Amino acid sequence: MHFRASSVALLATLASSALAAPAPVPNKVEERQASVVPLGSFPAPTYAGSAYANLDLIAQLVVAPLQVDRIALLKDADFVFDFRNPPGSVQVATGNAGRVVVANRKTFPALIGTGSAMAMGFLGPCGFNTPHTHPRATELNVPVVGGLHSSIVLENGSRVINSNITTFQMHVFPQGAIHQEFNPDCGETIFVAGFNNEDPGTSQIADNFFKLPSDVLTAAVGGNIVVDGRDIEQFKTMIPHNVAIGVESCLKKCGLAKR
Repeated sequence: MHFRASSVALLATLASSALAAPAPVPNKVEERQASVVPLGSFPAPTYAGSAYANLDLIAQLVVAPLQVDRIALLKDADFVFDFRNPPGSVQVATGNAGRVVVANRKTFPALIGTGSAMAMGFLGPCGFNTPHTHPRATELNVPVVGGLHSSIVLENGSRVINSNITTFQMHVFPQGAIHQEFNPDCGETIFVAGFNNEDPGTSQIADNFFKLPSDVLTAAVGGNIVVDGRDIEQFKTMIPHNVAIGVESCLKKCGLAKR
């Protein structure tokens, strides 16, 4: 049998290829593990002070493309909000009989990207959270200490919804509905309110109504009315009847004087 030189070279090449070790198959698990950023290797947040109402930090969080990028901008302590002792007075509504503290995207920037916010109310005896609306969110309200009486008016033509709830029962206040809560008892009531918007907003009905021009107010109420705290009977006509009666009976029961 006769072989040409080229045939011999080809056979030698094939033989050496057959004897060579096979190429290693890539290990996908090892590659994936190698791509994971080790714990603690993320760059530390660079801002000074607190995230509370930190507008520069909030701007960065708003434009961050991913949630993981937002997390990298925040410190561990920024994921905790203290309703009893908030870092400042922003979004804290304080009155004679208590206060409401709000955690939203400004006061608690860790909420940015979550679509949620929360408030806690601390109402003293007969404390009255006056009629208001939340223009951008529905509210779920649960008293965790004491109880609440509430009234809701959803829209024109809707009946007034009145209810009394005790600890761990829940009210729902639909987005935009006028509603109020008051503590009908002589001890403290504490409620927790959840919202489905990072910026639910609050509009106190009476406060904002009386900001309108005087001629508009006159037309709206049908004449000149001067509201004086000493004229309780006239003032009653401007708030829900059941609330006025409830507040008065609560004051009497608890031995509290009218202002």
